[in-house]
Amino acid sequence: MARRATAAEKEGLVRYRLTIKGTVQGVGFRPFVYHLASQHELKGRVCNDARGVVVEVEGEKAKVQRFCQELRQHPPRLARIADLVVEELPLAGYSAFDIDLSQGAQEKEALVPPDVALCSDCAREVLDPADRHYLYPFTNCTNCGPRFTIVQELPYDRARTSMASFPMCPDCAREYHDPLDRRFHAQPVACPRCGPQLELYNAQRGLVEGDWRKNCWELLQRGKILALKGLGGFHLVCNALDPRAVALLRQRKRRPHKPLAVMARDLEVVRRFCELGPLEEELLTSTAAPIVVLKRRSGVGLPEELAPGLNTLGVMLPYTPLHLLLLQGPLPLLVMTSGNRAGLPLCKDNVQSWEELGDIADYFLLHNRDIVNRCDDSVVVVVEDTPLFYRRSRGYVPQPVKVPTGKGPVVLGIGGEMKNTFCLLRRGEAFLSQHIGELDTLEGEENLKTSLENFTRLLGVKVEIVSCDLHPDYRSSRLARQLEAQQLFTVQHHHAHFASCLAENGAEGPAIGAILDGTGYGSDGCLWGFEIITGDYLDFQRHYHLDYVPLPGGEAAIKHPWRVAVSYLLTFLSEEGQAWSRRLFASQGQELAWLEQIVQRRLNASLACGCGRLFDAVAALLGVRWEITYEGQAAIELGELTLPLAEGKRLPPYSFAFQGERIDPAPLFRELLADLFQGKDRRLLATRFHNTVAFMVKEGVKRVAENSGLSRVVLSGGSWQNAYLFLLCRELLQESGFEVLYHRQIPANDAGLSLGQAVVAYRRWWEKCA
Repeated sequence: MARRATAAEKEGLVRYRLTIKGTVQGVGFRPFVYHLASQHELKGRVCNDARGVVVEVEGEKAKVQRFCQELRQHPPRLARIADLVVEELPLAGYSAFDIDLSQGAQEKEALVPPDVALCSDCAREVLDPADRHYLYPFTNCTNCGPRFTIVQELPYDRARTSMASFPMCPDCAREYHDPLDRRFHAQPVACPRCGPQLELYNAQRGLVEGDWRKNCWELLQRGKILALKGLGGFHLVCNALDPRAVALLRQRKRRPHKPLAVMARDLEVVRRFCELGPLEEELLTSTAAPIVVLKRRSGVGLPEELAPGLNTLGVMLPYTPLHLLLLQGPLPLLVMTSGNRAGLPLCKDNVQSWEELGDIADYFLLHNRDIVNRCDDSVVVVVEDTPLFYRRSRGYVPQPVKVPTGKGPVVLGIGGEMKNTFCLLRRGEAFLSQHIGELDTLEGEENLKTSLENFTRLLGVKVEIVSCDLHPDYRSSRLARQLEAQQLFTVQHHHAHFASCLAENGAEGPAIGAILDGTGYGSDGCLWGFEIITGDYLDFQRHYHLDYVPLPGGEAAIKHPWRVAVSYLLTFLSEEGQAWSRRLFASQGQELAWLEQIVQRRLNASLACGCGRLFDAVAALLGVRWEITYEGQAAIELGELTLPLAEGKRLPPYSFAFQGERIDPAPLFRELLADLFQGKDRRLLATRFHNTVAFMVKEGVKRVAENSGLSRVVLSGGSWQNAYLFLLCRELLQESGFEVLYHRQIPANDAGLSLGQAVVAYRRWWEKCA
């Protein structure tokens, strides 16, 4: 016998349960649901749990359906809905709509939002003498403030963050519990009465009494250096318009040339010193608030010491109340560079800061809120209306990247040795870590371990499959072998680059790959870096590569581009090359003679074919850079010499030759040296060289396409961060009818390796076990 409809059902009442997954905690989702339900005169409840947000809503069917439609189509600004499941349930007879306490669960599918830049409402309150948050450097609300950097585990509630040790005062508690308030369930909510506090210390650890802002302004005007504890770690701060202060910071930090990021008071200041386009402005003022690399204006008083040898400058706007308040003073532009010693991870703890930054900073601006997850600033550049990442970290992590994988084990891609990130792959979502950095120290290795432990706890996952680089001596690879997992996969460096670009574009293979970078361990034991390949997620085949050159002293030669240049000259131009090397590098004296013997006898000289080494050699020949003090310096400065693309692409490339699978650069060097001997403008030579590399890639791709029938090309590897090379090669390939895939969501450099490793491992597991 059929069940009789109840009176309520006859009236058209229904009850739905909505399970919403994604970035839906810490973004004002529950008060949004509360308001929406009230507008539609619905009853029920909403709560957080480890899956996300669960809503039970009851009322007239038409109103409930409109509620569901609006929730799906117009969620809160900071929310990202990954999945929304609707179930119809028997009526419960709710009498009101309530916001319930969070529920825990073992399976954690809710996502922690990234840290969010200061919103306009909080900025206004901080600067309003009549507001109780006036001049309070930790003001925040549901729409802004720390998230990832303070959270310990899910569900995202105050008790599970580093704010747990700050009991709320009555005013903050009232706002926190009021569904109609902007600070409803804003977990870091605080005010001067109950929240974190700021104190200024001198280098001898003595407390500096008085107004911290006025003290800092005076110190910065006197050329002093501050260590400032910020959102995800420390910054080193000085007056960006004082060349002596900038030079002193460089000296103490032992960072002679690598560009320093700056923070500007506002957009007006940015425009005063740099050229600013609409998309760059949008990025600077976005909720992520990354460092944006901008072209510097000439003749505006910017010290050359900020970015020696470069025409660009990394700029950001204040993204916390602390930054906002510091920039309200007499100095409109401050150096705001990562607070760490060279080669060490970003400093995040007060005690640690004294030990590691004590001989760099004169004063320490500290607060007593713990940083759970260190997170360096993100760095973005706009290339022809396309934002490209140099570093993806604060403001974006831990937002996942959708990739073409499905159900199965949790996979870890542990990344490379430089610019390290790791990637946790779970059910078609790739969670790339914040910037970890270099692993060539014990501290760097420990940073990777700690960050991985925090990430797995946050996601509530256990790593089942591990993947790492083919290089046997990478610290990351050694750590991968120590982890408890069902299987370990090794993935060749350039295959990982290739797969990462395919994956973030949601594409399948097979495809052609033009993978250009500095160094990656090849399957033949040599150092690769200029590869034209075909492949898919499972495997790849190498078709063409730049011809090998000995690296005298192995990878140590990378720090000495002139040595690489000598090796190229001797290897490809023989006696003619020797004459050129003695002419150009005569000042090196006995070291040059020693170097000639090493190259000719192949003593302690690894074979390499990296695009980065080719750039190093040409940079040294043109006198751009003989020695480097940071990775990629010679190539970056050489890239700065190119003419504008519209003008430069009209110049003919130098010659080159395909010899079997090798691309012979001898004609390139012979013609470039002839131009150099004739005294031609270095900008012309640098531009023609870039054109040559682009045509090498185009020719290699066309040859592979003719034999394979493939028409999709993947561009990956750190060399594609060269804007001129990237734009010209993309244009040449597209004009030839190729579909070109490149990185938009993650960096093209080694920070993207972990994603490729994880997806390759997943597909190999699937092929073998599923």
